[in-house]
Amino acid sequence: MLAIYVLKPTPFINKYSVNEPVDVVIVDEAHLLLTQGKQSYTGKNQLDDLLKRARVVVAVFDKKQILSREQYWEPIQLDNLLDEVEQQGNLVTLNKQLRINAGAATIGWIRGLIDRGMVKPLPKHDEKGYEIKLFDTPQALQNAIETKAKNEDSGISRILATFDWKYVNGKDNNGHPWYVKIDDWQMPWNLQVPVDDKDQKRRNKKLAWAEQPQTIDEVGSTFTIQGFDLNYAGVIIGPSVKYRNGRIIFDKTASENSKATQRRTLEDGTKEDVSEDMLRNELNVLLSRGVNGLYIYAVDDELRAALKKGI
Repeated sequence: MLAIYVLKPTPFINKYSVNEPVDVVIVDEAHLLLTQGKQSYTGKNQLDDLLKRARVVVAVFDKKQILSREQYWEPIQLDNLLDEVEQQGNLVTLNKQLRINAGAATIGWIRGLIDRGMVKPLPKHDEKGYEIKLFDTPQALQNAIETKAKNEDSGISRILATFDWKYVNGKDNNGHPWYVKIDDWQMPWNLQVPVDDKDQKRRNKKLAWAEQPQTIDEVGSTFTIQGFDLNYAGVIIGPSVKYRNGRIIFDKTASENSKATQRRTLEDGTKEDVSEDMLRNELNVLLSRGVNGLYIYAVDDELRAALKKGI
């Protein structure tokens, strides 16, 4: 008899023994598995522990979506794992981005921003009608996303931002929400707008952040949007992403994401600064959420000017 269970990694590892492995484990977003111990997880690598507890493990993995030092793979460790899987004939490489409904030239432009830090001229006409817009103010970006969100034909549209403004989940900010603030504009960070309707509050427990109606009045982060698609994504690129001397750079001193900016302890005991990879991956996740459109506001003046010229 076939039995299917859905569990998070740590509860699964704690529940099943290496002496009685299950038949198949499917891991979506496997790049989010921990590669070091943390709180309730006392092991060293969750993927290794899953492999010991299943006869077959199918892992969907994208190293460009690793967001935390706790998920970081040392290059030699990851290369060895991929070589082993490839030698077994079990490595399947996915080369096409299915989320973004855009032509190859537009996708190439977005990838150039993220992977090479280059702001090239945006193709004037996308063959699939994908829309990229740059805004001069966060208020203008907010207005545009709210307009899209009101149109039922446009699907779900939300505002997102790099984690460059302080936010502590579950902790009160002296009686005030945690805000994304830019000059005289502000919006609350994710999961803070109160829901008074009891029925809606109950429904929200089964909905992703972006599916909850009140979140049109919030700014989402990588931690609330990863794994979910939007029709139009309005992305605020904060001060951790700058444009200097003709290319995009990452400034960890301007980030509030300690999981990305604190150094990672390697297997040999040394510590490594992995913040550039983590902040680039953060930008990657945000800029790849919009299925039909990407709206951008950049805090850094030089980056905004470069994008304006390119777009």
